[in-house]
Amino acid sequence: MIRSAPPATTPPPSRFEPPRGGASEQIALEIRRYLLSHGLCPGDRLGTEQELAAEFGVSRPTLREALRLLAGSHLIRASTGPGGGIFMASTPNEGMERNLSESIATMLESHSVSLYELLDARVYLEVPLAGLAAQNATPETASELQTAIDEAEGNHPASDTFRVADARFHRVIAATAGNELLRGFTSWTLDVLQPSLIDTIGEKIDGASILEQHRAIRRAIQRQQPAAAQRAMRLHLEYLRDLVHALDSR
Repeated sequence: MIRSAPPATTPPPSRFEPPRGGASEQIALEIRRYLLSHGLCPGDRLGTEQELAAEFGVSRPTLREALRLLAGSHLIRASTGPGGGIFMASTPNEGMERNLSESIATMLESHSVSLYELLDARVYLEVPLAGLAAQNATPETASELQTAIDEAEGNHPASDTFRVADARFHRVIAATAGNELLRGFTSWTLDVLQPSLIDTIGEKIDGASILEQHRAIRRAIQRQQPAAAQRAMRLHLEYLRDLVHALDSR
């Protein structure tokens, strides 16, 4: 009895466009596009290194270089052992924020940028954000801002409690502004600039003045007055900038 050959199995369709010339940069770009278009979340598994190399039709060394680029952007992580593979580490927005914060931290440590320059940049970023937040504000926005003010009340500006509450206040404004790119661009102000400010001028900051400035920003946002919110935010940031300038002038 002659046995017939088993039917040929059709390999599953590749999730990715094959790179022209096998360039690792193109592979990295294709994986970035896939992460965005398919709405993957941190912890989601892309496959093994061998599986991805087969899908792209490239050698494993070429794929490894692409994965190295993505890992450098904090987008993916590799895990070995049973159940291991290539996993999404953070969203593209989160990866951008971490890269930006790390780059600015390096610039600050190497003295290629000053605290005063960073505060100056912060003015140009957060003043417009305050105006956008006022346009998009809801009753919940005002409530969240007040909660942050209440949490900071009675604590020294250099304390962790005050710092966390201050960061929460500014994060609420950035989130309410509704522009994810601008919100991502401001992440370094809380990750890098704020700790450096506390180390440098923490003892000089008047906590009561900061809270009064926050209340003025909150009132303008609650009343949905963009121009007033921008003025209040500018005064707040210029207060901090003036403290740094006074210290540098000694």
